[in-house]
Amino acid sequence: MAMGNDSSVTEFILTGLTENPELQLPLFGIFLVNFAATVVGNLSLMSLIFLNSNLQTPMYFFLFNLSFIDLCYSFVFTPKTLMSFVLEKNRISFTGCMTQLFFFCFFANSECYVLTAMAYDRYVAICQPLLYMVIMSPKRCSLMMFGSYLMGFAGAMVHTGFMIRLNFCDSNIINHYMCDILPLLQLSCSSIYANELVSSVVVSMVVIASSIIILMSYALILFNIIQMSSGKGLSKAMSTCSSHIITVALFYGFGVLTHIKTSSNESVDQGKVFSVFCTFLLPLLNPFIYSLRNKDVKLAIRRTLIRLTVS
Repeated sequence: MAMGNDSSVTEFILTGLTENPELQLPLFGIFLVNFAATVVGNLSLMSLIFLNSNLQTPMYFFLFNLSFIDLCYSFVFTPKTLMSFVLEKNRISFTGCMTQLFFFCFFANSECYVLTAMAYDRYVAICQPLLYMVIMSPKRCSLMMFGSYLMGFAGAMVHTGFMIRLNFCDSNIINHYMCDILPLLQLSCSSIYANELVSSVVVSMVVIASSIIILMSYALILFNIIQMSSGKGLSKAMSTCSSHIITVALFYGFGVLTHIKTSSNESVDQGKVFSVFCTFLLPLLNPFIYSLRNKDVKLAIRRTLIRLTVS
């Protein structure tokens, strides 16, 4: 992927979340703690899944990949965000900006597909329990994850490739804490029609395709639950889906609010606030959402602590 164009701009300046000097240090501390908790939380969940045999199932295979994506996702933009709180001008090279944009799109798209695969997994577990291990075989699960990363990679290449072809010859100040698509398009001095069209098509395809599969999966799950006469079966079905439903609602909800195209500065600042929830809070919350409501994970934590204590 070539990282050059005809722009006179060779670097960008990220404005960060705020220019208020009184908020810089407190925000640095808050985001540093958030970053540390995100890394520890996702690494801990990944380690539990890897080390405990009772978590070697398709559901936790997908959860392992979700935590891996959230972990990598946080490393894409957190270091530059922390620097924006302590540096007078947080600079990023053109190549660095395009690289950050690529990995941001790659992990965001991949997480969307992983959440879709997890919805299908829950459908098979509840509606086809006797065939679950046959349908969700290790080979099929691996192919689903490979497809998720491959489609995430393809989407990121399209977004980044069309961004590289633009010229940036006027302002180099990005009104954001990271290199996102809309703030970069606002700086271009060449036509952005093709970028807007491609961005709309790619995002729409990703969101619509994944949304249809997720909604169909839960519609079939709901239909199956209605037919259940056992209260215990109903409770178990709801408990296995609730964490995923919460994660999907947060991911898509704040994702839509973040990328609604607006023109006013006030709306741009609101977009940055919503973006904080997507890029900082969700990778932190996901391990806790799946751990605090999950008996298998709680059991794995107890076993691991006992094992560490005995050794």
